[in-house]
Amino acid sequence: MPTNTPSSAVQTARAALAERLVDIHKNAGLQSREVAALCGWHKSKVSRLENARTPPSDDDIRKWCRACGAEEQTADLLSATRTAESMYVEWKRLQRGGLRQLQEEIAPLFEQTRLFRVYCSHLVPGLLQTHGYAAAMLRMYSGFHRTKPDFEEAAAARVHRSRVIHEPRRRVVLLVEEAALRHQVGSAEVMAGQLGHLLEVMSLPSVSLGIIPFQGGRNMWATETFSVYDDRQVGVELLTARVTVTAPSEVRMYLRAFEELQRQAVYGAAARTRIASAIRTLE
Repeated sequence: MPTNTPSSAVQTARAALAERLVDIHKNAGLQSREVAALCGWHKSKVSRLENARTPPSDDDIRKWCRACGAEEQTADLLSATRTAESMYVEWKRLQRGGLRQLQEEIAPLFEQTRLFRVYCSHLVPGLLQTHGYAAAMLRMYSGFHRTKPDFEEAAAARVHRSRVIHEPRRRVVLLVEEAALRHQVGSAEVMAGQLGHLLEVMSLPSVSLGIIPFQGGRNMWATETFSVYDDRQVGVELLTARVTVTAPSEVRMYLRAFEELQRQAVYGAAARTRIASAIRTLE
């Protein structure tokens, strides 16, 4: 059984890319030797690319797509090959310098992003977390992953980078499963403060907060937490790793999932009612 390690993930990504190259030339009705001739390569190079023994360069991708009349797939393939080495990064390695450093490393991406789309299934989104809630959650992360116990500093860094929600040039669209409102992080006082903060930030013109209720029919299941930065990058949080998705077709799939989840959420007064109900259960 394959293991979820960076090396296995990279190899899986390379193999998937190689399969796409094969599919492209087969769909074009070309044999491997014909692709080699059209690209001006020795046939052994095509074999290495098809079997994922050699990762393709950007130029290789462009020539392959051009030879097969599939230029429309070039952007996706270029993105796939560029992220194969970095798409799966172990939390352990990311956290080597401490949780504060992990928070600060993503700050430049926040500064560059104008439209945030965030979906959380079990926790309050980082962009809306109070210091107390963030510190309690990061304390758990630190204990589980056995990292440097700098959760207070990390919480301060997280809250600091979240100041972007107050900037009028930003747009922040967040979807939270109702379960996240009931999953207590920290003390009852900390959780009440966090839920009260949600009620406050809902009034910000840059923020749209939707709550997906427990009840009701669903067209989209609760999935892993993910964030879409503009329309160009998705960050997916797993237990052991952070996955970065940049392939246009995959980004579009996450955007489609977000749209489906949006249709299942409630907003405004209905969302406030659910948050207020969650606060009452803490009393």
